[in-house]
Amino acid sequence: LAAIAAIIHDVIITMGVFSFFSYEINLSIVAAVLTIVGYSMNDTVVIFDRIRENLKKYSKITISEISNNSTNETLSRTLITSTTTLLALVSIYLFGGAILKGFSFAMILGVIVGTYSSIFVATPILNYTNVNSKTILKEEI
Repeated sequence: LAAIAAIIHDVIITMGVFSFFSYEINLSIVAAVLTIVGYSMNDTVVIFDRIRENLKKYSKITISEISNNSTNETLSRTLITSTTTLLALVSIYLFGGAILKGFSFAMILGVIVGTYSSIFVATPILNYTNVNSKTILKEEI
């Protein structure tokens, strides 16, 4: 639920910016939006996987503290990945042809919004749903 909300957040913001500036939505923009969905899902899964690992380690800590620690542990990885991706996308936007402008602009927006939503949208939704170690972890047989 939290990962889906973060992805919907990314797509709505990106498409809203395109609508606000009256940009044409063509096939390359649709490809960029689908790429944004995958990128955001990957970021969210990395954070949620760390939360799952930390739930196994720290059973006495609340889910809020565990998700905060897990987000802090993966923050450098998330920011480095986003920064290197943005460097490539900005160079494509500046030096690519007119055909690549829309795709790279959508990807730049998506990477920024996707990183934001993975950190500041998905994890609080997970906290709001009162997830604990019993709901996440399966009993080992």
